[in-house]
Amino acid sequence: MPVYEYKALNKRGKQISGMLDAGDIKIAKNKLRASQIFPVSLKEVNTEPNINTKTGFTLFSPRINASETAVMTRQLATLISAGFPLITALNTMLPQIKKQSFKRVISKIKDSIEEGAGFADALARYSGIFSGIYINMVRAGEASGTLGIVLERLADISEKQNKMRRKIQAALAYPILMALIGTGVLFFLLTVIVPNITAIFEEMNQSLPFTTQALIDISNILRQWWWLLAGLIVSIAVVSQTLLKRPAIRLAADRVILRVPVVGSLKQKIAVARFSRTLGSLLENGVTLLDALKIVRKVAGNMVIEAAIHQAGIEVEKGRELGEVLGKSDYFPYLAVQMIKVGEQTGRLEDMLKKTARVYDEEIETTVVGLTSLLEPVIILIMAVVVGFIVLSICLPIFEMNQLVS
Repeated sequence: MPVYEYKALNKRGKQISGMLDAGDIKIAKNKLRASQIFPVSLKEVNTEPNINTKTGFTLFSPRINASETAVMTRQLATLISAGFPLITALNTMLPQIKKQSFKRVISKIKDSIEEGAGFADALARYSGIFSGIYINMVRAGEASGTLGIVLERLADISEKQNKMRRKIQAALAYPILMALIGTGVLFFLLTVIVPNITAIFEEMNQSLPFTTQALIDISNILRQWWWLLAGLIVSIAVVSQTLLKRPAIRLAADRVILRVPVVGSLKQKIAVARFSRTLGSLLENGVTLLDALKIVRKVAGNMVIEAAIHQAGIEVEKGRELGEVLGKSDYFPYLAVQMIKVGEQTGRLEDMLKKTARVYDEEIETTVVGLTSLLEPVIILIMAVVVGFIVLSICLPIFEMNQLVS
């Protein structure tokens, strides 16, 4: 059914806007007038976002981020838990969604449900917005009659992941800002200030110290070829992103990342926290362990760890315990493995997985804070070294001239 976006006046004369579905534009106008809303403009909108299924990105439309999905999930969970039928809950929630592209998607999902599709099946049409884990948990909630509880857990997972992401971004914001400002200042010094000073030395036609000559050469390269250097940096970034889409290259890169000191450990902790939290939630909602392992490996964010989880699923299917299988992998920490083993032995695997996720969330936060506290002095030290090199390179010829004069 077509979806129409409208701007209208209500019975008090206040301008409002929104969306509604109707068979055609005449029916849409009649629906609005029946609700004592008088349309000023009314147009049909495209509710089918062009999604690239390989990357999950929405093409030619604003990207719908994880925080918007989390807010929508929380609102929907609250309404359904309060006793609202799903269609009524979606209708009630639609005006609260600010981004028009997301509003269109939710409206189309509602239409699919009205036409007889299941909620999970309707969500599956937008796999670039809703992850496989999200869709499968909703499907499990529909089958068990606990959709409200499942949506609340999904909202909890999304909010925790967004909270961790914001903490990491906030911790990195200051060092990144310092690096950008420092780079800008150094570029200005090398392309504007240094040439004006070193021009005096070049006019004297005397041999210059190696450091001074190197500074002049660097300055000339940056002034004349800065656009080429910028293009080269962008090209390297684009080529790297393209190459990393190839599974073999991505696998090799992920293996190297895990071996990098500190960074590899951090990446491992993030993957284990995601794995534990998501697996625990899936098991709580009635998804079998084998099915949950097939779903959860996609959230690890590292192909090497994904392969380890996939192998664990194969071994569990043969009758072995999850903790025992993961313990033989080099990519799951000893503490996580032991907590999973305890959970299996006590029959409280879901609870232990959640505790594991909390433990590693705290470790991630501690590691990130420690890294950022080290980044600041490192950036300052690098800037001090570069500025010292510039000052030394300028002062050396001056000292030599003073000696000649004396």
